Amino acid sequence: MSAQTTDEADPGAEGGRAAATAAAGRKREQRGWYFYDFAVSVYSASVLTVFLGPYLTSVAKAAADAEGFVHPLGIPVRAGSFFAYSVSASVLLAVVLMPLAGAVADRTGRKKPLLAVAAYTGAAATAAMFFLGGERYLLGGLLLVVANASLSVSMVLYNAYLPQIATPDERDTVSSRGWAFGYTAGSVMLVVNLVLYQGHESFGLTEGEAVRICLASAGLWWGAFALIPLRRLRDRAVVREAGKGPAVSGWKQLVATLKDMRRYPLTLSFLLAYLIYNDGVQTVISQASIYGSEELELEQSTLIGAVLLVQVLAVAGALGMGRLARIFGAKRTILGSLAAWAVTLAVGYFLPARTPVWFFALAAMIGLVLGGSQALSRSLFSHLVPAGKEAEYFSAYELSDRGLSWVGPLVFGLTYQVTGSYRDAIISLVVFFALGFVLLARVPVRRAVEAAGNPVPERI
Repeated sequence: MSAQTTDEADPGAEGGRAAATAAAGRKREQRGWYFYDFAVSVYSASVLTVFLGPYLTSVAKAAADAEGFVHPLGIPVRAGSFFAYSVSASVLLAVVLMPLAGAVADRTGRKKPLLAVAAYTGAAATAAMFFLGGERYLLGGLLLVVANASLSVSMVLYNAYLPQIATPDERDTVSSRGWAFGYTAGSVMLVVNLVLYQGHESFGLTEGEAVRICLASAGLWWGAFALIPLRRLRDRAVVREAGKGPAVSGWKQLVATLKDMRRYPLTLSFLLAYLIYNDGVQTVISQASIYGSEELELEQSTLIGAVLLVQVLAVAGALGMGRLARIFGAKRTILGSLAAWAVTLAVGYFLPARTPVWFFALAAMIGLVLGGSQALSRSLFSHLVPAGKEAEYFSAYELSDRGLSWVGPLVFGLTYQVTGSYRDAIISLVVFFALGFVLLARVPVRRAVEAAGNPVPERI
């Protein structure tokens, strides 16, 4: 009998082809997945970090009474605190929506349609910021609440793809590349914004009109580039009990998820640490421009340039810390970044006013730790998620990432309301990084990965 030489007769060759096909499919989805960071990070960079805080504060001040207070819903609020309180309100709305979105996504297996709804709701609200002006501070607060909440819901669904499109050993790299794509997009748009803002008179625009165009352009960018992940990512089929609608099942599954998470106390320990230190990160991101413009008396062009520096260095920081994680493990690398965050805020407290060079130095420090701490936290958590519960557990992660990040802005706003000093407000955030460091240091991550039933990477 002659030897069989066809691929059909060679199980090894057939298995190799299947593995190669699966790897190619993963790479295609990964490349599409990166582009949601590319789409949405412009909102975080241009809207939340640079333009909206100072602009909405100026609109609120224009509407304020003689004592400097506005009165949304009849509540006296210092105009300088309105933006911070609006961020907190957006997070509280997200708390309600994110767990439901995660539970429905896992129950139905239809993450992509839900991602599309969240993405385009947020993009539309951001584009509508073009109509802010005069004394329309309430409209600005409403659009901020809708856009921020939509961003949070979309990130639940986006992050839940990570365990499905990357093997355990790929996740640190894939997550870091996603953040790098995002910061690259933020850098590109900030350059465009800087040109428009600096040259607004040559374009026949007022300063306010230029700011509103910059705000709206972030929404258009978000909507345009969200098309790429929506084309490349695919939903995975799940089995659903007959006779139960996905929404009803989603609420029931949410309750079951909260109960189920008690079976993984080490995963919960990580989430608690992340909740605290990430609250500090998100507050620094959203309030830095207010600190620069109101306390340090810096020009808007200086703030744009500083945030552009953050975006550029965050790309290098995310990729560089991803490499450090392969050497030292994600946990140790994150702990190092938290120590750097605390030092950065302490330096920021002592910055002299009207000295842009020192603000740029502070921006450089933030940029080098920002992307890496976020990317590695996401990839580390992906190892702690039981298989088949990705969207549910990432909804809990997003509650820690964005949904419970109302405490920091609230502390920031209250500190300013009581003391009238943004320096006191910024230094109050150090406690989030110090406490987060202590709690994360106590989490035995290898045991946590094993308890979740996942393979333990060589370095974690």
